[in-house]
Formats: sequence, C-alpha cells, structure tokens
Amino acid sequence: MSEIMEVFWRTLLAFTLFIGIARLLGKQTMSYLTLNHFIAAATLGSITANLAFNLNIKTWHAVFAMLTFFGTSILVLVFTVKSRKARRWISGEPTVLIEDGHILEKNMGKAKFTIDNLNQLLREKGIFDMYEVQYAILETNGGISIQKKPPFRSVTRQDLNLTFQKDSQFPVELIMEKEILGDNLKENKLSEAWLQAELKNRGLALEDVYYAVQGTNGNLYFDSYADRLKAPIDKE
Repeated sequence: MSEIMEVFWRTLLAFTLFIGIARLLGKQTMSYLTLNHFIAAATLGSITANLAFNLNIKTWHAVFAMLTFFGTSILVLVFTVKSRKARRWISGEPTVLIEDGHILEKNMGKAKFTIDNLNQLLREKGIFDMYEVQYAILETNGGISIQKKPPFRSVTRQDLNLTFQKDSQFPVELIMEKEILGDNLKENKLSEAWLQAELKNRGLALEDVYYAVQGTNGNLYFDSYADRLKAPIDKE
C-alpha cells in the first residue's frame, strides 16, 4: 500500500473513531464546559491527528490509545456525575469575583483574573458600568454569570402585573428543504393532510417550500425558495 493510500484510509478511520467517541462522550465534551472536557477534547484531537498522519505509529497502536483514552474518560465522567468531591477536584468550583458590588481581589488573584479580563467579560454581557453589578461569578467553563443591582435589572411582565400566556409549545419543524418531517408531525399529533391543506391555503406546493415551522404560539411560518424581494440587501 502506498503512503498516500495509507494516509487516506487512516484518516477515514481516525475521523470515524473521532466522531463515534465524541458522540459517546457527550455534547459537553465538544462545548468545552469544564477543564476536564477541554482536556478530553484536546487529547482526543491529538491522538486522532497522529492516527491519521503519523505513519511511524502503527495503526492499531493509535486505535488502542484512543479506546484506552475513551475508557478513561468514561470513568472520569462517571466519577464526576456520582461524586461531588470528584467533580470539585476535577472540574473546580465557581469563583465569586464581585460580591454585593465589591470586587474580591483575593478571589481574582486565585483565579488569575485581571481587571481587564473582568471588564471584557462584563462588556460581552452588555455591561459597561461596573457599578451596575451586584454579583459576578466565574464559572468552571471560563464564562461569567452576572446579577445586576435591582435598579438596573430588566423589567418583566410580572413586575408590571401584565397578563401573559403561561402555556407555550416548543417550535415544531414541519418542512425542511422540500421534505416533510413526518416524525415531527407524529410526535405532535399533526397530520400530513393538515399540512397539505395549509400549503394549499397559501398557494404553495411542497416543492416550493424551503422551510416551514409551527411557532411557540401555534402560528405557522413558511419560507419559499422564491423570496420575491424587489431589492435584496445581500445579492451573493
């Protein structure tokens, strides 16, 4: 087997294993929720790359390394789910950076956080005045959670004593790229005949529809391939 073909087949194998293991480890690993998940994703990527391109490493040695790493990651995940102490030791704990409007310098130092880091994360939350912040907590995934002081919190319907609809449904996708999503219809007790009738009422055929969804309020939204925009903003 030529080196090019060997790299080709090893790359396919590496990609397949990577996707399979990533799915089995769960979505948290891919979203880098914690230090543990970040390390797992980085290590998995490194092993996968070596399997694909490093011809000095035997294929089955790399596969064995991936499977061993997968088993270890599963054990760690089980421990972190079942044991709070293990979870705290592996993933760490949230750190309070601002308490009752006061910056906690010691906690900032322990987290190796600077004022510039804090201001950046606050700006990403839409906060440009630190005076507005009552609590700021550095989460284990590196993000920051904010609670504003009462005068700066957004007004809600409950604050204004306004009535609101308590029961709202989850959006139901009905059509995607000219294809009726039958499973979604069945799960939500909707019929294809009903959908065809809605299409007919709007003068649409199935092959005309790019996307259709039933919103949280029960309203239907249909997007056709022919947008009929007189002066589209983006003409790409």
